[in-house]
Amino acid sequence: MKKDRKILDVVTIGFALFSMFFGAGNVIFPPYLGLQSGRQWLGGFFAYYFADVLLALLALFALLREGSAERVMDRIGKKAAVFLMTVIILCIGPMLAIPRTAATTYEMGISPLLPGVSSVLFSVLFFAIILALSIRESAVIDLIGKVLTPALLLGLAALIVVGIVRPLGSISGTVLVDSVVVTGVQAGYQTMDVLAALVFGAVLIKSAADKGYESQGGKMKVLAGAAGLAGALLLLVYLGLSYLGATVSGIYTAEISRADLVIAIVQSLLGKPGLVIFALVVALACVTTAVALVSSAADHFSTICRDKVSYKAFVVIICVFSAVVSNLGLDTIVSIAAPILNVVYPPVLVLVIVSLAAPHMPNSICICAIGGALVTSVLTTLDSYGLSMPWLRYLPLSSVDMGWVLPAALCGFAGFIYRLPWLERSEESEEE
Repeated sequence: MKKDRKILDVVTIGFALFSMFFGAGNVIFPPYLGLQSGRQWLGGFFAYYFADVLLALLALFALLREGSAERVMDRIGKKAAVFLMTVIILCIGPMLAIPRTAATTYEMGISPLLPGVSSVLFSVLFFAIILALSIRESAVIDLIGKVLTPALLLGLAALIVVGIVRPLGSISGTVLVDSVVVTGVQAGYQTMDVLAALVFGAVLIKSAADKGYESQGGKMKVLAGAAGLAGALLLLVYLGLSYLGATVSGIYTAEISRADLVIAIVQSLLGKPGLVIFALVVALACVTTAVALVSSAADHFSTICRDKVSYKAFVVIICVFSAVVSNLGLDTIVSIAAPILNVVYPPVLVLVIVSLAAPHMPNSICICAIGGALVTSVLTTLDSYGLSMPWLRYLPLSSVDMGWVLPAALCGFAGFIYRLPWLERSEESEEE
């Protein structure tokens, strides 16, 4: 009986994790990558899967190993860790990802079918639903895993199966990009799912505890199983969507937008009813992601306030704020938040790598490595916004937006050679 219950819990949490990662942005990246890659679409797909899903799962396992995202970040000091986690929550939450779910649903699901619907009215209705689904914190995972995810998977399966049985065209021998691997990595990197994994982890750990898994070993087993299931589901879905894009590589060029490509594929495969199915898929993907993000953000802020402001109050605040921001439009939201995310992502990834590969590394070395990644990411972001620094392009991996790797490694090594006294004192005080 216990074994059956554990399997059910793994499936429920795994389905929920799949939906959390599978936001609407993840619907449009794989088909476009398939279009660009042509006959090399499998290579592009595996590069995308590595940069998106596998790195996100590594972040999740780092969190599970330490017990919380805050403990992963405690290497930089408790106050700095709280600050960094708050920045991540703001970026992945109400500043970007949560409003983007509403804007994406409106622009890709509602507007093509009902062009006269007001975006303001839609945002109010959308976040009223999110509020209702998120207000009961303990019910979030079960709701997503048992109800919303199966419906989402059915819609995606219908689209993919029809596309495999009746492919729209033959896969082109022409590759539209210089390197499908580089393009795939860049597409995966842009999803920022590593940050999302740190946000979602708190909800997953709490859900496992609510189901009776109190010990660290018990939580690790059920959540590791859930992560494996989510990774397998994402593999199948992304593989299918990439293939759909490859089948139209001889029909469309890279001039078509990602959203228009997906809409064209859906309409060609399933006709007008297909657009309705796609609208439901987008809505479900956005709702599940928004519910997870609102719940995680509200939990974080209520914890910081030591419950002086309740979880439910923060749910209301986040939903109202996100509704307002969502009316800026999808492109505006992304353009505002992109430079912030570009700066935050590399230091967080360094923390994840250290937590998994070298958990006993002295904090002083880790801080130096993070400093190297942070400085490089700031300079790279400034370069991309007009402050020209061409030498950055000579850094290894700069072509896939990972030019920070070598500076981080060199700074970490320098921190090992020259152990800075103030960092050592800081490390000792943190342990006390």
